[in-house]
Amino acid sequence: MSYVIGIDLGTGSVKGLVVNQAGKVVLEAAENYPLYHPEKGFSEQDPADWLNGTKQVLKRLIEKMPELKEQLEGISFSGQMHSLVLLDDNDQPLRNAILWNDVRTTKQCEEITESLGEQLLIKTKNLALEGFTLPKLLWVKEHEPDLWSQAAHFLLPKDYVAFWLTGEKQMELSDAAGTLLLNVMDQKWDLEIADAFGIAHELLPTLVSSIDRVGTINEDLCEELGIKNSVDVFAGGADNACAALGAGIINQERGLCSIGTSGVFLTYEGIEEPQYQGKLHFFNHVIPKAYYSMGVTLAAGQSLTWFKETFAKERSFDDLLYGATQSPIGANGLLFTPYIMGERTPHVDSQIRGSFIGIDASQKITDFTRAVIEGITFSLRDAQLLMETIAGKRFKEIVSVGGGAKSDLWLQIQADIFNTKIVTLKTEQGPGLGAAMLAAVGCGWFKTVEECAATFVDYDREYFPDEKAAMQYEKIYHLYAQVYPQTRKLCHQLK
Repeated sequence: MSYVIGIDLGTGSVKGLVVNQAGKVVLEAAENYPLYHPEKGFSEQDPADWLNGTKQVLKRLIEKMPELKEQLEGISFSGQMHSLVLLDDNDQPLRNAILWNDVRTTKQCEEITESLGEQLLIKTKNLALEGFTLPKLLWVKEHEPDLWSQAAHFLLPKDYVAFWLTGEKQMELSDAAGTLLLNVMDQKWDLEIADAFGIAHELLPTLVSSIDRVGTINEDLCEELGIKNSVDVFAGGADNACAALGAGIINQERGLCSIGTSGVFLTYEGIEEPQYQGKLHFFNHVIPKAYYSMGVTLAAGQSLTWFKETFAKERSFDDLLYGATQSPIGANGLLFTPYIMGERTPHVDSQIRGSFIGIDASQKITDFTRAVIEGITFSLRDAQLLMETIAGKRFKEIVSVGGGAKSDLWLQIQADIFNTKIVTLKTEQGPGLGAAMLAAVGCGWFKTVEECAATFVDYDREYFPDEKAAMQYEKIYHLYAQVYPQTRKLCHQLK
């Protein structure tokens, strides 16, 4: 039997999945690596840790499945977006990678917005935010001129790992879309933007698509790992795009609700360009000639974790969620806004902060827990509503993954607030499965990613909206939507 491996290069660890031709995950391994915060707001990693972590994962997989030495056909990647790897002319990193969650670049974002004006959205489809790569390049240029003078190339994390495996440098489109240097619709580097900020064209890697073969595992590494055959390496994709593929988000009638530390509401977009005007992120998909849009809640699951650790540290999440079943729809008149880390969609506001609105002496911790769950879901409803009102979307179903998919109560709340059928995955493997699917298509196991999804993606439970509950939640949501404009000025003053 033949196998592929999907490598998911995350912020805290690298994970490897071995998948067979039937789409079954037969083995997995992971390796953690550290984050560095040299100053407040700074977030960095050593690219060498990614390489070592990936090597350790591959070694562990091959040790447990020796048949991979001869039966591994392909490898592909999912990777954290935006993070800057700056290389010298010997292809060595000049500094630690500046990560997607680093917020040192507010000044550079303001400069980009002021300089490009409306052309920023016309070309890149996204606002200039601290997470993107161009602001990081400009920060290095301004604050580390000696290093900048040595810069010969820049890559994103998964593309750097692919370079280490193959010796070939390139950047894949779904990841390049998060740099603010790509003309998203034309799928080309925007040299006018590069010129406007003094970014040498030589810094920009060759662009490839997600299922493009970018090389084979180099001979030295094959010998070290004991691999005896030639293993093809495929470009892979950005983590959110791969997660969408791994959840079967391959048409416009299906959405994805992902609740982790942050929250994402995502959908497939075809070649027609909706005019979101930066209210949603809009990126190239890993599916050829397709795109995806998404809204982000900065503190989704993090809000529930914060609530538990602050007010119910001794209780388990399961216990808290069970207690929330004792609270009615609307949490006995209590509203929560999950802005404890600022907000992204639909309010790009780093200064806004969360609120409990409607506290009275009769409420219990069960009501507060339910309010937190409802508030997180309302915040993702914001993104769904933008897609419905601007692009005219009507979802037949929404795939729920992450922490929000582990509770029957929360899944039913999602169905009622989104007023749409919710489905879960039989086996949730996240972006790593999407990466494995790209390798499977690249190896020729399937003609298209759609064919691959039919085999690799398997759904499980279904939750249908209750008509009466959906009507109640729609009224409460309109109250929730008023909290931001009525607390914005006060929060900014408190900050």
